[in-house]
Amino acid sequence: MDDIKLSKPHHPASSLFKGWHDEPAKSLSMHKNAYIDPRWLKVDQREIFHKSWQFLCHEENLRENGSYVTTSIQGQSIVAIRDREGVLRAFYNVCKHRGHELLSGSGKTKRVICPYHSWSYDLDGQFLEARQSQFIDHFNKQDFCLDQVKIEVFCHMVFVNLDPKAEPLAEQSGDLAQEVMKYAPDLARLTFAHRLTYTIKANWKSVVDNFLECYHCPVAHRDFCTLIEMDTYKVTTHGIYSSHMAKAGRSDNKAYSTDSASVTDHAVWFLWPNTTLMRYPGRGNFMIWRFMPVGPEETYEEFDFFFEDDTPIPEEVEAIKFIDDILQPEDIGLVESVQRGMQTPAYQQGRYMVDPDGSGLSEHAVHHFHSLVRKAYMGSNHDD
Repeated sequence: MDDIKLSKPHHPASSLFKGWHDEPAKSLSMHKNAYIDPRWLKVDQREIFHKSWQFLCHEENLRENGSYVTTSIQGQSIVAIRDREGVLRAFYNVCKHRGHELLSGSGKTKRVICPYHSWSYDLDGQFLEARQSQFIDHFNKQDFCLDQVKIEVFCHMVFVNLDPKAEPLAEQSGDLAQEVMKYAPDLARLTFAHRLTYTIKANWKSVVDNFLECYHCPVAHRDFCTLIEMDTYKVTTHGIYSSHMAKAGRSDNKAYSTDSASVTDHAVWFLWPNTTLMRYPGRGNFMIWRFMPVGPEETYEEFDFFFEDDTPIPEEVEAIKFIDDILQPEDIGLVESVQRGMQTPAYQQGRYMVDPDGSGLSEHAVHHFHSLVRKAYMGSNHDD
């Protein structure tokens, strides 16, 4: 069949988790078919991305009334907008007449006007006007208001969720907000300064797997291992996130200059399913990194940098260059090789290399991520 229907009994996802155990040291990893079978991409879109909180922008982009930002969440066009009363709202970004997208990019507007036939809407999503509608029998304006989407400001960042039943991110994520603001108390004052983008020939889950462990770091990221003290690296898993903490390197840093650093911690969080929040050693900074599936074996990455000023200083330019020229090429080479290897009959499933101390060399956060994928795949009431 062309699609996978998650109905019981004989759940199709069970074949991906043969040998699964809730203790990572006793478990086999997720089967390679989750990464190479194109049918699972539809499940990822429907059961994961369309039901999870997705990062949109820093709140600075939506502070003024009438400001808006658009995005696409796995084929779903969305717009976030601050209305005339200062209320932040999000809608499906489609006209109720013929489905044309209403707004593009970001900016500021007094009303929403469809560029196709000029149907217009107020900033709160209420239908305003359609030319010649006065000639239409039983034309009820309330039938054509925009469909709302859940939106939330979390740690001065804006997230949206297409699932009308979704619990607030602040509730789902436990102590994450407290942790982030402890390490990045200046987050509200930081501003967007730079974006890196990449297209990777690998499944998005392969990219996440690689991010969630530093077992490979001493082998593949030798310069990065001088930026932090690996003996202080600690990984802790929580409900829908994991934290990855380490102290800045004490000497012989070959990554980029941190001589004038005010931030001396490497503080990183992975937020289910595809967002990472990061604070690297240096001046006041924050980075948001997202992994978005383009196809079953292709991932698009956006890597946003927020600094004290919108123009990076030389040390920050050096840090960006380190990520772009060294760290990312190293990781991209790894995950693309993994994706090619999964196409062979020689690999089906692996094991999680873990240690009881939860160090950066342990892969228990990969197991944690796979447990969330498993939960999404095996969830009930998923008949099409």
